[in-house]
Order: sequence, then structure tokens, then C-alpha cells
Amino acid sequence: MITDESLKHQSRTQAAKCTTLATDNLTEVLLKILEFTHTRQKILALNLRSADKPGFTPNDLPCAEFADVLDIALDEYALTNRLLLNDTDNIKFLSGGCFEVKPVADNHAKQLLKISRERYIRLQVEKVLENTVQQQFAAQLLWEKSPTPPSYGDGPRQSSVT
Repeated sequence: MITDESLKHQSRTQAAKCTTLATDNLTEVLLKILEFTHTRQKILALNLRSADKPGFTPNDLPCAEFADVLDIALDEYALTNRLLLNDTDNIKFLSGGCFEVKPVADNHAKQLLKISRERYIRLQVEKVLENTVQQQFAAQLLWEKSPTPPSYGDGPRQSSVT
């Protein structure tokens, strides 16, 4: 079972073992997006599972903060041909291409949970769907960028319209 404490432990363990797979700056950014969305998915699932626990405070990842970090880094890259990822209050970049992101309390969701459990669940599901789309988009870009996309059919599928 995933808990707040297990997420913290997993983040520390993952950071200790992390080595970058990035071969270029675009790959590095896409890998960061995949890691961020993967972590966010776990937090959103925990929010859904814990909705009935008394005193539960839902969390989320600081999405706008992460987007700003990437935006600034890409602007820097455009000017200097160097990708520079800067730490923020909730996001810390580590050696080996890793980073840690600290979940933040989602006060809007907490208030919504007090008012209407149904609306709270709907909000969390919307966030899961949004996050999934972002994760799939980054995965698709990474897959297409691969010098030799897998030929055995394990990459993202494109739908065909007839």
C-alpha cells in the first residue's frame, strides 16, 4: 500500500540509485516529465484511496512550479545551448540527472472534500486523466525521438481512422 511515508522513502531510494538515461537535452526534459507524471499519478491515487480517512489532507505535486522550471530551462537552452535546471522550494535537482519533488497540500481539494465527496472524487479523476495525457504525450515524443524505435510492437500505438 502506498502511503505518504512510502512515497518519501521511494523518492529517497530512487534518487540514490538514479543515473541519467538522457543522451541530449530534449531527452532529458522528456524523462523529467515522465518521472514527474509517474510520481503525480501515485499521489493522486493515494488521494482517491484516502478520501474516507478522517482528517486526510490531499496532496498534489507543484505542477505550475515544475512547468516554470522547464520553461526557464528551455529559454536558457535557446540562449546558451545549455540546459540549466534550477532548484525551487519544492523541486531539487540532484546529481546523475535525478530530481526530488515535494508534494504540497491541495487546499482546494481539501475544502471540496468537506463540501462534497462526489465533487472531490470527480476533481481527482480529472487530475488523473490530465496527468495521463501529459505522460502519454511525453512518452510518445520520447519514443518517436528514439533513433531506432522498437520494432516488436511495444511502443505507443497510433490509431488508424478508416
